[in-house]
Order: sequence, then structure tokens, then C-alpha cells
Amino acid sequence: MNHVNQEQMRAVQIHSYGGAEQLQLTNTKVPVPAEDEVLVKIHTAGVNPIDWKVREGYLAELLPHRLPLTLGWDFAGQVVSVGKNVKQWSVGDAVYSHPNLSKNGTYAEYITVSADEIAAKPKTLNWQESAAVPLVTLTAWQALNEIGKIKTGDRVLIHAGAGGVGNAAIQLAKQAGATVYTTSSSKNIDFLKSLGADEVIDYMQEDFSKLNGLDLIFDTMGGDVLEKSWSTLKKGGNLVSIAEIPNDELAIKHDVKANFCFVQPNSGHLSEIASLIDSGSIKVEIDSVYQLDDVVKAHKKSESGHTRGKIVLQIR
Repeated sequence: MNHVNQEQMRAVQIHSYGGAEQLQLTNTKVPVPAEDEVLVKIHTAGVNPIDWKVREGYLAELLPHRLPLTLGWDFAGQVVSVGKNVKQWSVGDAVYSHPNLSKNGTYAEYITVSADEIAAKPKTLNWQESAAVPLVTLTAWQALNEIGKIKTGDRVLIHAGAGGVGNAAIQLAKQAGATVYTTSSSKNIDFLKSLGADEVIDYMQEDFSKLNGLDLIFDTMGGDVLEKSWSTLKKGGNLVSIAEIPNDELAIKHDVKANFCFVQPNSGHLSEIASLIDSGSIKVEIDSVYQLDDVVKAHKKSESGHTRGKIVLQIR
């Protein structure tokens, strides 16, 4: 395996924070796995809003990265080498993961990742579909199940249902037996109903704040959307945001629980998600696929905010 470690690999890195022009396709050394890590040959990587938020420097205080930095925190690929303490994975295993956000990411031909951050990729998905799953579905899973404590019979509002996180959240909420409301533009209404949404509110035509007595709100937008969400919750209800930290005083005023969710790598959750996918309970929607050379276009598409499902990079 040593011959790979001396090789160069292609990776997209930033050397300073800023716009899409900071994305540089470079050659860098293939990393060497530590004792508790595996080296994975990446086939496909997901593109998420956090990628360009990191690139812009918006998260520099929260995630103090060392530059140059390889972006991207979703992948599907094959194990090509294992550290000496790793027993649960073997060379050739097909895996997928949302790896640690504090380290170099997945816009690269290889990545070293902790052995407890990967899971066997869903058997029923191809490489592109598999890379579209981890970050958004883990985010929705942890927000709804771990923090939101979703249960059968809950009335749940999911903001921006057409995005990658929204897609996953609608389906997971239906799995939990909830009644699901979501916001979207009119062009995605039929699509979101096909995922299980009970009511799709066209934000161009209707005001979601007409709703009331909700058990759980999953906020993916922040700002005005978050502000208008408080009044739709019932007393004792739950608001979970991935866009900004909710105001504690407003939570007390409305007599609700409010939390921020920052997604964490979790191989156990990924294994459960893979089982749901392989049983046909969760569908994966891909918005578009770009080659690694076209990463700037992929970022601009993500920044537009008008995607249906996930953007994927084809690495090899």
C-alpha cells in the first residue's frame, strides 16, 4: 500500500477565504491513515451550503481550519488501506460518510477518516446517490430524532422542503408517523407530496404563519422565517434550527423548547439510514452532477439556493 502514499492526488483546496475564485484544483500528497483511521478512495462527493460558507470564511471562528483546506464533507468510496487498530473495515469495502468538519474534506481523490465515522454505503444506491445522503440526512435525523424527539402524531413544519436537508427531513418525519407541513415554491409541490408531505405551503402565495398548534418546527432558513415560526408552535412545542442559534428569551416567552443543531459524524445513524434507504423508505433526489474540474459551477449552483435535492461532484 506504500506506493499509494507516495503518490499525488487531485484535490480542490482554498488557500484563503473568499469567493468561488478561491477554489483551486491542485495536486497534493495522498494522506496516510493513522492507527484508528482508514484511507478511502473517493468516487463521489456531496456539495452542501456549509462548503461555500466555510470557503467564504463565515464559519472561521466556529471551525478554525488550517489553510490550505480541502473542502467538502460528504463522500462515497472504497477503503484502500486501514490503520493497524482498525478491525471492522477491510480493503475494498464500499463506504459512505459525513466526516469530521474540522479536518480536510472530500473534494479529493483520497481521504483519511476515523474508522468510526464511516458506514457501509446503501446497497441499493449508486456512488452518486450515496454521496448525496450523509450530511443532509444525518442533519435531519439528529434534528428531528435526537433533539426534536419527534413522535407519532406530531404536527411538524419543515422549512424549505425542496433542499437536500428538507427532502430528508420530510421522509424521516413521515417515517416517525408525523403530519408534515413544508414550505416551497409552487414548482416543487407535487415532488414534495411524493416524498410524503401532507401540506405544501407555496411561500410566494401563502404565509406559513397561519399555522398554529404545531409540535415541532425544523428551521433551515433563519432570519425572518425563524422569527415568524415562534407563534405557530403550541406551548411546550419544540423548535430546532440549523440556520442560527434561536433566541432563549423568545423561547421562554412562547413557552417552547428551542435548540440549535450542528450535525455530528455518526456511523450508527448512517447504518440505520442505509437500512431505511435499502428498504425503500427513503428516496434520494439528485439536483445535478458536476466533474471535479467544474467545482466553481457546483458552488455557484449551491449558492443560488434553488436546488431540488443534492449537488454531487464526480471525483473519478
